[in-house]
Amino acid sequence: MKWLIASDLHGSVDWCRRLLEAFEREGADRMLLLGDILSHGSAQDARTVAGLLDPYAERIYAVRGNCDTAADQKLVRFPMWETVRAFPTGKGPFFFATHGHVYNGAHRPDGMQPGDILLQGHTHVPMTENHGSFLVFNPGSIARPRWGSEHGYMTLTDGVFLWKTASGEEYRRFEV
Repeated sequence: MKWLIASDLHGSVDWCRRLLEAFEREGADRMLLLGDILSHGSAQDARTVAGLLDPYAERIYAVRGNCDTAADQKLVRFPMWETVRAFPTGKGPFFFATHGHVYNGAHRPDGMQPGDILLQGHTHVPMTENHGSFLVFNPGSIARPRWGSEHGYMTLTDGVFLWKTASGEEYRRFEV
């Protein structure tokens, strides 16, 4: 199974379209959105982004970001209210998905075991951190990258995480 992992869309209609193009181009089975999905766009942009994502609702998994609201949840057909979710990588450890404003490298979620991976967004900067017993990965932001980073996302297939630019260029790899 192939996952596309993205964060911090912030209601950008243009970047939502580009994200969905990447999802199709990658041939991913599932999309994981690490929060701040609809916020900071106009109300119309939020409705448009929700409409773009809804045809994929059965293939989207999401967690709540610090900017996501109950009103945002009402606009989409996929659940996005949980602060953290756990998934098998398909090979070995679990990955825990969160936005990063509550759980992060300094405050990991309950239930994480040595070797598990924490996926977070929030900072808008792609990164890999080794915390000894666990790793933290961030895909950066698809819509609003910071600190000179690229618009981008990650994929996960058979225990291999790939960081990619929005156009699909691989620039970092980690194998579990």
